Amino acid sequence: MDQGYIRVAAATPKVRVADPLYNAERVLELMREGAERQAKLMVFPELCLTAYTCNDLFLQEELLTEAKAALAKLAEATAGMDVLAFVGLPWEAGGKLYNVTAAVGEGRVLGLVPKTNIPNYSEYYEGRYFARGNETPVPVDFMGRNVPMGANLLFRCSNLPHLTVAAEICEDLWVPAPPSIRHALAGATVIVNGSASVETVGKDSYRRELVRGQSGRLVCGYLYASAGEGESSQDLVFGGHNMIAENGTLLAESKRFGHETIYGDLDLWRLGSERRRLNTYPGAGAQTAYTTVDFDLISRRLQLNRAIDPAPFVPDDTKERDRRCEEILSIQALGLKKRLEHTGAEQAVLGISGGLDSTLALLVTARAFDSLGLPRTGILAVTMPCFGTTDRTYDNACAMARELGASLLEIDIRESVTAHFRDIGHDSDDHDVTYENSQARERTQVLMDLANQRNGLVVGTGDMSELALGWATYNGDHMSMYGVNASVPKTLVRHLVRYYADTCGEDRLRAVLLDVLDTPVSPELLPPKDGVISQKTEDLVGPYELHDFFLYHMLRFGYPPARICRMAQKAFAGRYDKETILKWMKVFYRRFFSQQFKRSCLPDGPKVGSVALSPRGDLRMPSDASSRIWMEELNKL
Repeated sequence: MDQGYIRVAAATPKVRVADPLYNAERVLELMREGAERQAKLMVFPELCLTAYTCNDLFLQEELLTEAKAALAKLAEATAGMDVLAFVGLPWEAGGKLYNVTAAVGEGRVLGLVPKTNIPNYSEYYEGRYFARGNETPVPVDFMGRNVPMGANLLFRCSNLPHLTVAAEICEDLWVPAPPSIRHALAGATVIVNGSASVETVGKDSYRRELVRGQSGRLVCGYLYASAGEGESSQDLVFGGHNMIAENGTLLAESKRFGHETIYGDLDLWRLGSERRRLNTYPGAGAQTAYTTVDFDLISRRLQLNRAIDPAPFVPDDTKERDRRCEEILSIQALGLKKRLEHTGAEQAVLGISGGLDSTLALLVTARAFDSLGLPRTGILAVTMPCFGTTDRTYDNACAMARELGASLLEIDIRESVTAHFRDIGHDSDDHDVTYENSQARERTQVLMDLANQRNGLVVGTGDMSELALGWATYNGDHMSMYGVNASVPKTLVRHLVRYYADTCGEDRLRAVLLDVLDTPVSPELLPPKDGVISQKTEDLVGPYELHDFFLYHMLRFGYPPARICRMAQKAFAGRYDKETILKWMKVFYRRFFSQQFKRSCLPDGPKVGSVALSPRGDLRMPSDASSRIWMEELNKL
């Protein structure tokens, strides 16, 4: 339990049918192992203290009595163990027998959650023994103490506000309206499910999708522990299929047909962030007929047992990445297509530099023209060499325009920029920000005037990573009539261009695109050295893979700098040390806050992902907000 992380476990003990004390020993062994591995929350299978397959033995007084004795032993053992565990057993109350999961911790039984959906078909005959559980909690006596018993129980960690646990049992998940729905609406962030799910061919896939889907639908963590080895009796086989899911993602899964314990680190801050931003997610008071039981856990630093993706905008799986690239290119092209249709523009005008961003914009524009049934000659690709242009980027820009069938226009802006320097009294040997920005603004002026001249529309090329850092010249490359790359991060731009190269089926175009991919990212506003690029963007503002990582986790989940820094250290272990990460984090936060004024007046552009910077709906941030809180935390790291 650390910075919103909590280690959880789903465990399947090897049990003996109708031997509660033996089974309690096996459960206790796994609880101690879990505590040693810093698991704070554990779930065990349905009826695991007796075994699920006792059948008519559930009607024997001796079995029920020993099951309670086994529970008492487990509860006492949790004193000082720093774990909350859910353990299944049969429970008699008011002359009826119930299938319950008992929450044990702090040396006592905290509550009993009964199963409310009792199956009575095929391999399941629970209706022969068990009654439907009550929803509204009532007090029952256990070892001289009143313990709440009911489905509507919440177990809230007093010193970790984001951790509120509720339980359901096996069949409860499979019905049309699982109890976990109302549990989540009542505030539960983690659902535990002790189950005894029989194995039949193909059932594991459906079970997996149920668990994964429920965690996503409810924006919660979901722990599922199923009966396994030792349970199988007569006609039934149990596979010990355990799973841990978080908001639609499966974090851990056991091998079936064994008795494995799986561990996962849930991100409670992420769940809280997701719920805050979903205004369709009910707030406090959505469910009122609940009893809350408080408990405490000790917060300790975790060595995270959780993979952290260094490229959150880019899928790891090759097939999924290709599918995503195709989808994004289609979204970009469709957005531009609509703008061209609506304005009646006869041409699309864009500046091409031979760099990644303008390359992607040109490829998208070609797709848009194809979808409109227009000849690509209506695309005016303008190359505007100046003081920093190198032969490599110039040649690639020209070759790309030719291979795509666009109209190519070259306008050398050296003379006009030099004249401008004279007009404003700037020394052309002073390579300051005026020297650089004058070139960017001259290029934008040329493009805008060409668009006016030809009834055209200027297509912007800047990407989301540049916008986040403010790495754009105000009213220069910052401005266009439609910015197709505005919500595409730099780390994804590269994959989109690579995907196009791999699927275009044109060898010469592919060769050009691959060389563009191999060219250092640069605005090319300073003179080259020995004919090669002298101004490399990532040397100045830092690696884009780091900035995209910071951007994603700050905007998507609202994580604080200390949390993002810790995640980055794990994600980029062996590539960047903490000192380097902190250096560029400070650059990121400083620039992100100070450059909002540029993002506040962005042109339209298609949204392609969950993180975007449009001031019209995605990032409504004041241009003059103070960064003090964030910078102070960074300076403490």
